[in-house]
Formats: sequence, C-alpha cells, structure tokens
Amino acid sequence: MLDDLHIHDFYRDAGRILLALYLQFPAPATIYVEDIAGPDTPDEFGLHSPRHLACLGAMTWLKECGYINFAQLVRQEAVEEASLTHHSFLLLVTKNENGLSNAERLNEAVRNGSSPQLEALMVELMGKS
Repeated sequence: MLDDLHIHDFYRDAGRILLALYLQFPAPATIYVEDIAGPDTPDEFGLHSPRHLACLGAMTWLKECGYINFAQLVRQEAVEEASLTHHSFLLLVTKNENGLSNAERLNEAVRNGSSPQLEALMVELMGKS
C-alpha cells in the first residue's frame, strides 16, 4: 500500500493557502511557506526541506490550475501579491444545504486536523472546477 502522506500534506497546504487568501480578500497578500507548512530546517548547504518545497509546489500548482494568482516567488520563501481567482472566491463563498460557506467548512476541516475530512472536502471543491 502506498503511503499518501504527501497527498494529505498537499490538501492541508492547499486548504490553508486558500483560507489565508480568503481572509485577505480582495487585497493581495504575501504568503510565506513557513506560515503554511511550519518551520523549515534547511540542510548544511542551505537547501530547503522536502516538506518546505512541497508546500511551495502546492502554491505553484494552485496558480497553474487557476485557483490563485501571484506576482512572483520571493526566492523559495513566499509568493508576493497573491490573491484568489474569481473562480476560487465564488467556490469559497458558496453555501451548502446547511447554510455554511465552503470557506467555513474548509476552516473547520483544517482546524479539526482530520485528514479524511479535509481530503474529502478538497476533492469536492476541486471537482467543482
């Protein structure tokens, strides 16, 4: 059986990135990798950890797939002038049958720490693209 820890990390990172930008909307924001993935421990050559690089990859993937925009990478530390795309904003403000917005549901899943709940919600949201 495959260990899908990197996929769980991706869903958590992507959810945190979307929420961070939602809370700043509509103002562009700088999003630091360490604010999303936690503190980094570069190796003796100053290279970032695989976890840090995976979070940076999630930011880039979200941009490439049209969920966020950002002006530029700041080295491998952050993205500048980041914002939600129109599509992502609408996706997050949409309410479910219980009257909760997807942003509220996502915030609960991220705070709860439940990987299966978060994964199911992220798959649902990304499936609405």
